[in-house]
Amino acid sequence: MPRKEGIRKLFDNIAPDYDRLNHILSLDIDRIWRKKAIHETLKDLPTDSARILDVACGTGDFAIGLAKNLKSGSTVTGSDISEGMLRIGREKAEKAGMSAMLSLELGDCENLPYRDGLYDRVTAAFGVRNFEHLETGLKEMLRVLKPGGKLVILELSVPENRLLFALYRLYFLHVLPAIGGAVSGNRGAYEYLPASVLRFPKPEEFKKMLSSCGFSEVFHRSFTFGICRMYVGTKGQNR
Repeated sequence: MPRKEGIRKLFDNIAPDYDRLNHILSLDIDRIWRKKAIHETLKDLPTDSARILDVACGTGDFAIGLAKNLKSGSTVTGSDISEGMLRIGREKAEKAGMSAMLSLELGDCENLPYRDGLYDRVTAAFGVRNFEHLETGLKEMLRVLKPGGKLVILELSVPENRLLFALYRLYFLHVLPAIGGAVSGNRGAYEYLPASVLRFPKPEEFKKMLSSCGFSEVFHRSFTFGICRMYVGTKGQNR
């Protein structure tokens, strides 16, 4: 089975329990990380009729958070490969009263169905590590971003401190799969998720990748001892 199809089926399968487990397993700290990334995304937004694309939007937490903080006339589009995750996201958006500003659409994040330079901001929260071809996805995000627009990526990472890293591995590779498997009935999914974090490029390597894909002014911030990191880049005016 191609990796991308396997990822789609994995997230379709765990969609009903995904939000609850995320908050339990992160001790709700993921909400704080999202707020910081939303603030960075909306900072200096140049227009009252902004367009934002949230790539690999999952069940829509980040996209809904963006929509709640935007002025009337602005829109958020969420794109994800998993219809199961999107279905839950649409229900949440309707319950939050955000359906008019927010559209959650099925799409391949490595082949986005949007025209060049359409969006003022492109975001991705905890999703890019699941791309089958990471650089292809990053270049697509650059393509649909307006010149001068900003990319904000929020992604799980590993602590740099050796002791914290040892404890983190113990939790991530043993405790998390046990709890996730017990709640969702799919231990394999919760073995894949931590493994995908450990395989993801280290911060300096990922920043170089963003630059090589065409982003400028690239920087990153570390949250909660490096367990989560926010990467920011811009698209040059001449691109």
